[in-house]
Amino acid sequence: MQSVLTVGAVVAAYVMGSVPFGVLIVRISTGLDLRHLHSGRTGGTNAMRAAGLWAGAGTALADALKGAGAVWLARGLTGGMAWVEVLAGLAAVLGHNYSIFLLERRDGVIRLRGGAGGAPTVGAAFGLWALSPLIVIPLSLLVLMGIGYASVATMSTGLIITAAFTWAARAGYIPGEYIAFGLLVEILLLVALRPNIRRLVDGTERVVGWRARRDRGPSEHD
Repeated sequence: MQSVLTVGAVVAAYVMGSVPFGVLIVRISTGLDLRHLHSGRTGGTNAMRAAGLWAGAGTALADALKGAGAVWLARGLTGGMAWVEVLAGLAAVLGHNYSIFLLERRDGVIRLRGGAGGAPTVGAAFGLWALSPLIVIPLSLLVLMGIGYASVATMSTGLIITAAFTWAARAGYIPGEYIAFGLLVEILLLVALRPNIRRLVDGTERVVGWRARRDRGPSEHD
């Protein structure tokens, strides 16, 4: 029975993560298909580009809740098995990045669309340890503002979570198994952001924040 609950929790987490809130929010607010706008991703950053700040914020919050909800569901079904909670969090991020609801066939190849995984990663970390956003969000924003690349900030999230969870586990606040979430989710983030990594290498990645304002120069924004 326990194995059935474990598999059910992970499968449910993937399905939960697959819900494309960005597509739904942008479609309701603008009538447009987010998959065909800007980067084509379904997360909060692309939703903000397509439909404004509130659409982006709403998408990011909903996507974060997917990750947290997946962990909470696994905890409730299995009675707090740490490894299952970690797998559920990872499954939610995987579902967000490769949504079963956004399956499409192109040139005879089946493809699953989705986002980059940043918001559900933070949400899952919150589900695992409620204090983690107090560390992860400020440090990720610091990376974003300091370096100027949203993709680098997203890629840093898994590493920040790993460091925070390692400290918390050594202090006895969380199970040691939770550290694996940060390490494994970093792999998912890097895989999802391969196009951004190529653009970073080529020097064509889009900059944001103070770097974008600096690069535009005073004549373009004064």
